[in-house]
Amino acid sequence: MITIRPGKERGQFDHGWLQTSHTFSFADYFDPRHTQFRALRVINEDFVQPGYGFGTHPHRDMEILTYVLEGGLAHKDNMGNGSTIRPGDVQRMTAGTGVLHSEYNHSKDELVHLLQIWVLPEKKNLEPGYEQKTFSDADKRNRLRLVASRDGRDGSVTIHQDASIYASVLEDGQSVRHPLAPGRHAWIQVARGSVKLNGQPLHQGDGAAASDEQAIEITGSDSSRPAEILLFDLA
Repeated sequence: MITIRPGKERGQFDHGWLQTSHTFSFADYFDPRHTQFRALRVINEDFVQPGYGFGTHPHRDMEILTYVLEGGLAHKDNMGNGSTIRPGDVQRMTAGTGVLHSEYNHSKDELVHLLQIWVLPEKKNLEPGYEQKTFSDADKRNRLRLVASRDGRDGSVTIHQDASIYASVLEDGQSVRHPLAPGRHAWIQVARGSVKLNGQPLHQGDGAAASDEQAIEITGSDSSRPAEILLFDLA
């Protein structure tokens, strides 16, 4: 069964410096029908204006992944990490017992477009941690590239949950297929462009939950540019 979560129905807020859309309940947005999917707790699509960002703030007991689509987002935290996250980068921060961090767009004229993802960890009070790796468009083109996993296999970042996250850049008419083992579920998030999921159309911002499916097939359907998607394989 595939259940589509239309992007236009997400919680949407314009804070001036930040335009954000929440797939699941987050902050001041609460929808009892959409609080999480399996261990996937947050998918926020954010557009950060030049010269603005998220000031230093705390998190704990969450696996936080940042996936930048456009621009550069400067990261600092109280673990001593400082980096700029750019398109192709996947950053993982284990909040665990508690971290403080900030994210900022230092550009004078360029928006930052990103997805912020939270995954519930398999246990609480983990030691805080940080990891960042780069996955090129060529590495994701017309294939599913593993970017995060429980065991860090195939060069992916490590997350503390029974979940595997794939990214793909799909040209028009090109398809990828992902089998789902018994008892597994999938969430597909369209980061940009348009695709078909088992024949059903999805557009930028749309998400879809797949349960009791033997496999899912995703086909690029945007003739103007390649589509980009994230696929979450979840227990």
